[in-house]
Amino acid sequence: MRRIKYVHEQPGWPEFRWDAGVLAAPLAAARHRQGRLIGRLEGLGVALRAEATLETLTQDVIKSSEIEGALLDRDQVHSSIARRLGMDIGALTAADREVEGVVEMMLDATQKYDRPLTARRLFAWHAALFPTGRSGMTPITVGAWRDDGRGPLQVVSGPVGRERVHFVAPAAKRLAVEMRGFLAWFNRNAELDPVLKAGLAHLWFVMVHPFDDGNGRIARAIADMALARADGTAQRFFSMSAQIRLERKAYYDALERTQRGTLDVTPWLEWFVACLHRTVDGADHTLASVLRKARFRERHAEAALNDRQRTILNRLLNGFEGKLTSSKWAKLARCSQDTAHRDIQDLVGRGILIKEAAGGRSTSYALSETA
Repeated sequence: MRRIKYVHEQPGWPEFRWDAGVLAAPLAAARHRQGRLIGRLEGLGVALRAEATLETLTQDVIKSSEIEGALLDRDQVHSSIARRLGMDIGALTAADREVEGVVEMMLDATQKYDRPLTARRLFAWHAALFPTGRSGMTPITVGAWRDDGRGPLQVVSGPVGRERVHFVAPAAKRLAVEMRGFLAWFNRNAELDPVLKAGLAHLWFVMVHPFDDGNGRIARAIADMALARADGTAQRFFSMSAQIRLERKAYYDALERTQRGTLDVTPWLEWFVACLHRTVDGADHTLASVLRKARFRERHAEAALNDRQRTILNRLLNGFEGKLTSSKWAKLARCSQDTAHRDIQDLVGRGILIKEAAGGRSTSYALSETA
């Protein structure tokens, strides 16, 4: 059986090419949509823009990890980002090392987007992602290029004995040269649309696969860094990782087709630009959430709420998963069932919470639409 020849094995690598004519219209539409979103947010004021950035970065960190099957605690991520951005959001949730590492990488990429991307910086990101020096239970090389000590790096899926190989990365002995070329290109101010540069950077990094693990998350951070350069601001109002998470299968399919294709990466860039367009459309949800929280705070600025009530209301405003019951309230607020019931009934009486339709032992509560 003839072995698949990957793009990085082909003559001319890594001289990618694409059809600018095919990409012109979708690229212009995506850039126009970006401009309209940023224009809307600039009219909101500093505080609301900062909150939109906090929500977007929280999504980015959580969803980029979810793409790889890692589930992070939202409150930990939210608190870690708020603390690092110097934002006062009330009580902060302590974050574990894994959360702090992903947050550190993402903020370094997006808040310091105008600084050169270097091997040392990438090594620091990688070390932050794997603070124990392990990926799960497996020891890995951390903060350095992979060495292929356990054989060629392969991306595989499926049960043992029936694995499917999706991709074989370049040999480790090539990495120093490969990454020097990539970093020189990324830091160069070439006449290339910055959105296309973000898409190419994402693809190129994934194709080189320079680390034992974490390549996908770092590739998406690099793309976010390029998009921040495109916008010329550290404030983030849309999360591409959140959209990629929704389209995870299409994302992996597009990468695999391109890795097994030719140096003409037009189809990948078409997918990337279209995904960006859908990402910006989806940012309206984040904006609506930020505005709803702002209206809520204005209406209830003078309300005499206790700390437990403020904590749980913030959870609801941030997108509480599942149903809020008195027992969940007691657990989250670390109080007795009786105290939780009194807190809830007080908010129901004020019209802030409403009792949902199901009653009895399954009684649950939600924010009132008029709250």
